Amino acid sequence: MPKFSLLSPKYKAVVIGGSAGSFQPITKILSEIPKSFPLPIFLCLHRLKHVRHGFVEALSIKSNKPIVEPTDKETIKRGQVYLAPANYHLSIELGNTISISTEELVNNSRPAIDIMFESASYAYKDKLISILLSGANKDGAYGMLKTKQRGGLTIVQDPEESMINTMPNAALASTQIDYILKTDEIVELFLELDSILKAHENLKESY
Repeated sequence: MPKFSLLSPKYKAVVIGGSAGSFQPITKILSEIPKSFPLPIFLCLHRLKHVRHGFVEALSIKSNKPIVEPTDKETIKRGQVYLAPANYHLSIELGNTISISTEELVNNSRPAIDIMFESASYAYKDKLISILLSGANKDGAYGMLKTKQRGGLTIVQDPEESMINTMPNAALASTQIDYILKTDEIVELFLELDSILKAHENLKESY
């Protein structure tokens, strides 16, 4: 019996947001995701705007998958991990491209999780998975609401495990979250989704 009954092969992308206290869980997740995981993963992690170098390298040390900071209008590729650049908003556009901008701060943040989540929910509708990790402000709560309204799957890191639980609690207050999970359980969800997606691909190839 699958642990995560809401998972299906329909999903096309994953967005993950986090702020203070999210570095450890995101590195754990990236280290456990199979290298062949087929969906694009978009990361929006708050960091100091003047720290432009070293963050990708720090995440990449344990990651099973390559991580890139995309350029404006870059085409989205299957299986790639995209990190919002320091001091730039990242949006997912219709037509399978990424937009990078320096519009005003949202929730005192640039990049803003809400901008990435909301744009992704518009582009992918019910085929999006949104995951919100530890953080000290309410960025991401509106994006989770929009994900839910458009039929996507919503997941927050368990506030009891989160180093700073303001962010997951704000999401829980904004909408009905599908799964409240510890980091190890988020990894399990990725592994189960990976199996579902690959079984579906194999099934399609057999016809």
